[in-house]
Amino acid sequence: MTMTLDIKIQGREYRVACAPAEMDSLQAAAELLNARMGEIAKATKSTGERLAVMTALNLAHELNAAHQPPTDAPASAEKAIDTEAARRKIRAIEARLDEALASQDKLF
Repeated sequence: MTMTLDIKIQGREYRVACAPAEMDSLQAAAELLNARMGEIAKATKSTGERLAVMTALNLAHELNAAHQPPTDAPASAEKAIDTEAARRKIRAIEARLDEALASQDKLF
């Protein structure tokens, strides 16, 4: 089911369609966009389309930077730690320990 959400950006109201589960996230995104547009408008005196493009460019740049490894990170992918894989392995070890402990009649 699709619902509509009214958001306000730079004093203008927009009605957007979204899934109910995404409403809070979309509202937060609209608030972030509005705040960033306000910051950039104040710093650059830009308005309208130029302001929207400059804000989008800044946000895209930050998104790309967040997906890049830090400059001091190991050059080799083999040296980098895959945190999600490590978490999966830890959960698997915990599950095996839980099974082993559950099968024990008496520990001490």
